[in-house]
Amino acid sequence: MPARVLLILAAAGLAGVLYLLALTESAGALSAPGGFVTGLARLFAFTGTYGLVIMVLLAARLPVLERLVGQDRLVRWHRTIGAWPLVAIGLHIVLVTVGYAETTSTGVLHEFVTLLFHYPDVMASAVGFGLMVMAAVTSHRIIRQRLAYETWWVVHLYLYLGLGLAFAHQFRNGVVFLTHSWARAAWISAAVAVAVVVLASRLGRAALFNLRHQLRVAAVSREAPGVYSVTIEGRHIQDLQVAGGQFFQWRFLARGLWWHAHPYSLSAMPRPPYLRLTVKSVGDASGAIAHLKAGTRVWAEGPYGAFTASRVRRANVTLIGAGVGVTPLIALLEDLPADTTAHMLVRASTSNELIHRDELAELVARHGGTLHELVGPRQKVRLDSRQLRQLVPGIASSDVFVCGPAEFTASLRTALSRAGVPSGHIHVEEFAF
Repeated sequence: MPARVLLILAAAGLAGVLYLLALTESAGALSAPGGFVTGLARLFAFTGTYGLVIMVLLAARLPVLERLVGQDRLVRWHRTIGAWPLVAIGLHIVLVTVGYAETTSTGVLHEFVTLLFHYPDVMASAVGFGLMVMAAVTSHRIIRQRLAYETWWVVHLYLYLGLGLAFAHQFRNGVVFLTHSWARAAWISAAVAVAVVVLASRLGRAALFNLRHQLRVAAVSREAPGVYSVTIEGRHIQDLQVAGGQFFQWRFLARGLWWHAHPYSLSAMPRPPYLRLTVKSVGDASGAIAHLKAGTRVWAEGPYGAFTASRVRRANVTLIGAGVGVTPLIALLEDLPADTTAHMLVRASTSNELIHRDELAELVARHGGTLHELVGPRQKVRLDSRQLRQLVPGIASSDVFVCGPAEFTASLRTALSRAGVPSGHIHVEEFAF
């Protein structure tokens, strides 16, 4: 239901955008030389810009959206929209050039140069479009897998710069804004409102949070080869509104780490005045976290995500984690209602990769379930529908929480569906960006 409401609101917004476009269109204008092509160009400009706004809002960590649909669905929607807004804007660039060339009876190349160098703010918008394309290219799955998180994160910051650079030319050259002052005011107001909402969500909330809690590193301990737990101390932790399974964006204010944030789930429920997260060393930043000194200041944003006990609708729960993917499941286990029966499956290539084993065993036993440790290469130790039914006979009537790499969670979705678990009772958290 929340997803349907959001879809209706998005459709209503699109209808408003198309109404603005219709203000300047007429049969005479469309039938003039270059008129129809230019009209199409404007259509792609408006819809492409609206699509970009939707993408920004989906990625803005808005609390209301997080609570309604969950971070995982927001990410999926963001990826589904993907490059389509930029495709629309690219078509706008091509079609407006062709349309103006037909209107002035000049060559397309000549018209493109004229637009670029002689129309106000078009050069800036071209640079902005280039930055947005760069962000989109680095989001492609194949390229994203080869990038360090830090690189991907910095490149995506340029998306906001690109949006800013592309903003002004709409009002200096757009017919609807040149001829209708109220439309201009409405479009600017909408843009300012989106910017305020994003800034308040990403910066304002975080500033208030960190001023109140004053987080610092208390200790770093080794859990397994390349896996470390970071204990963080803060003020008023008892007042922290966080559910098991949620994550924060963590920024450690140390050399080489302060300028970028990383998403890590809590690996235990808060124990005032302490929080704990568990990190696997897979890159420069996560490797450096192992060497953090006690007292290092921490800047956190969150909590985020709906991978929580609020999704449980059945009396039985099954949790499946791969490697460091067990970390949010530990906090989730702690946060489950006492009368919930919980079974857990932990997947690892070697026994050394099994982390927080005693803690997991105690929590699962507390919920009257069984802990299964599946150790070995994926080719030999399979986790298919048959194996799932053998390990957890009642899995089809369970709420199932899965956390791990994207390939792992995708294969588990398929296996769980074949094991009879309805899609609405499969809850997934991916360790991907």
